[in-house]
Amino acid sequence: MAYELRQRKLVIARQATLAVSYKGLTIPDAFRIDLLAGNRVIVELKAVDTITSVHKKQLLTYLKLSGYKLGLLINFNTDLIKNGITRMVNGL
Repeated sequence: MAYELRQRKLVIARQATLAVSYKGLTIPDAFRIDLLAGNRVIVELKAVDTITSVHKKQLLTYLKLSGYKLGLLINFNTDLIKNGITRMVNGL
């Protein structure tokens, strides 16, 4: 996935870390984002039978903690990849 996006001239960060702060304690690499595209879009990659609410909540958590507005949840375990894409927007 990262290779294909880079071929389209997008700047891609793989396994980008996301920090969490709580009561003065900062954990610099609390979460790892699968792909960060163009420093704008979080992309979470899955290969599961069904996307569940847990997968959606994971992406929403990443969006809220990072401040990014747009995320894509992509499930590769589908007949057509377009059927495995879920777009999520952080309303802040």
